[in-house]
Amino acid sequence: MCGIIGVCSGPEKKFSTGEIVYKGLLRLEYRGYDSAGVASVEEGTLRVLKGKGKIAELEKKLGLSKVKGSVVIGHTRWATHGAPSDVNAHPHTDCTGRIAIVHNGIIENYRELKEELVRKGHVFKSETDTEVVAHLIEEFYRSGDKPYEAFKKAISMIKGSFAILAVFADAPSMIFFAKKDSPLVIGLGDGMNLVASDIPALLEYTRRVITLRDGWVGFITKDNVFIEELGKGPVNPADYVRVVEWSLESASKGGYQHFMLKEIHEQPRALLDTLYGLRSDPALKEAAEILAEARRIFITAAGTSYHAGLHFALTVARITGVLVTPFIASEYESYSRVVREGDVLIAVSQSGETMDTLKAARAFKERGARLIAVSNIIDSAIPRESDLPLYTRAGPEIGVAATKTFTTQTLLLSLLAVELAATRGDLLKSEYEEYVGELAKSSEYASKSLAWNEGVAKKVSEMLRLKHSIYYLSRGIGLPTAMEGALKIKEIAYLHAEAYPAGESKHGPIALVEEGFPVVFVVPRDQYYEKLILGNIQEMKARGAWVVGVAPEDTSLRDLFDVFIKVPASSWITTPITHTPPLQLLAYYTSTLKGYDPDKPRNLAKTVTVE
Repeated sequence: MCGIIGVCSGPEKKFSTGEIVYKGLLRLEYRGYDSAGVASVEEGTLRVLKGKGKIAELEKKLGLSKVKGSVVIGHTRWATHGAPSDVNAHPHTDCTGRIAIVHNGIIENYRELKEELVRKGHVFKSETDTEVVAHLIEEFYRSGDKPYEAFKKAISMIKGSFAILAVFADAPSMIFFAKKDSPLVIGLGDGMNLVASDIPALLEYTRRVITLRDGWVGFITKDNVFIEELGKGPVNPADYVRVVEWSLESASKGGYQHFMLKEIHEQPRALLDTLYGLRSDPALKEAAEILAEARRIFITAAGTSYHAGLHFALTVARITGVLVTPFIASEYESYSRVVREGDVLIAVSQSGETMDTLKAARAFKERGARLIAVSNIIDSAIPRESDLPLYTRAGPEIGVAATKTFTTQTLLLSLLAVELAATRGDLLKSEYEEYVGELAKSSEYASKSLAWNEGVAKKVSEMLRLKHSIYYLSRGIGLPTAMEGALKIKEIAYLHAEAYPAGESKHGPIALVEEGFPVVFVVPRDQYYEKLILGNIQEMKARGAWVVGVAPEDTSLRDLFDVFIKVPASSWITTPITHTPPLQLLAYYTSTLKGYDPDKPRNLAKTVTVE
């Protein structure tokens, strides 16, 4: 996830275009902050300033706000293709240096397009997927198309998710735009027009906005907006203008009260971006090949990431019969002693800097193990030290408690498990296609889980805020999700919560259950688990427990629950993606009802860089 902004203004402008773009980038920095840059058209020349680092640092170094010209575009980056660097920072230009591009999203087919363009003589400077768009536009432009036609033809050839802005030195009064899946908003100002990834970047200058739809392309000038649906014809901008009533402060959270709630609702987008990224990255299949040849497989992490790792271990055991050993990273000394050459460790860390996980990775490598890293931060410490890094594309996560990073981790690791099974020959073609197809629907499933459960989560939280303890129970593949649910409500609502395999509850924990004691059951879509969990639900209800069931919409157990939280009826392999969002909402609303700030839970930090 990245942030982009552009402004068109005339000589009578009230605001400096460079300053508008710089301030807008600061307000979009929550979308990415590893590098940034601007491009301006000044007296028929394209000027680009960009580099690695945070926006304020680059302002001191490069003077981003000082650029002039009637047209300026800017970008703040969250690296997805190519490590953070001066070269990989946006904007990207064509061979002639007269076309500049900024982009948020992932170009799935950039490798094929790049190979074709290289054959035609184009020279690439960066490792990014974005640069291919600048060269595609150049290819059509030098063939005789006018700037806008060249831009449209290039857009029609790319696949993936994108919000793109382009400027031409030869079209000094225009910014071209295109949108598919990634957000893009036009702001209608006084003597100027703007376009940006998010409304906060526009609010200082206008409250009149047009939220662009998928498939829309067009351009802005200081006085006009032209929009068309690609391949279908013009759209009347006036039909889509709305007035935003947000304050600047509230808009930085997208209208949500807290970053955590915003990030919970960003999960469908984060899942889609991660899926697009993995489709265009050969590293997933390479990782599966490494695992298929491994003597033994270990997976390690801390906190939420450990739960994602446990889901991977259980998934691999179920579809391949291979035993994966999961362990909490801080306990690495007990496991590294048995490591030998030929073993493989998967180290999972949202930040890529978690010290316990880094120590475990180093200990395993010293004993001859190969290392596969899973992180949300490109070129962070653990990926740098790995033999092969794999990346989620969740974008920045401001809230301390992990939300979208967990579901994107489980998507990545589930796809890795399926690729491992396919590489080993453990799946029929039809089984492989079924699993991949279900995981491809992750964004859709997460959207439904959120849409269905906002209201019920608020009602359940009214009860939970009065309680002192709670159990989260499940079996098999549902256990990591139950553990994650318990962790969330502990982290931000300070409610004592424990997660157990449901069958274990009668070996001690059930002693605490009395009238009104809350018990949340996580029920995967699996007849086998439903039968097993049935007896456990009855045991709890017989002792007066207040039972909340998070289960598929077609479950046979719904009448047993005091509260039924329905999730999409999907494959068992998507359980963390379907069942986790409502558990996050339960934790969030319980926290806020108790008067706590869920973005800044006490005693916790976002990145734990100490042992």
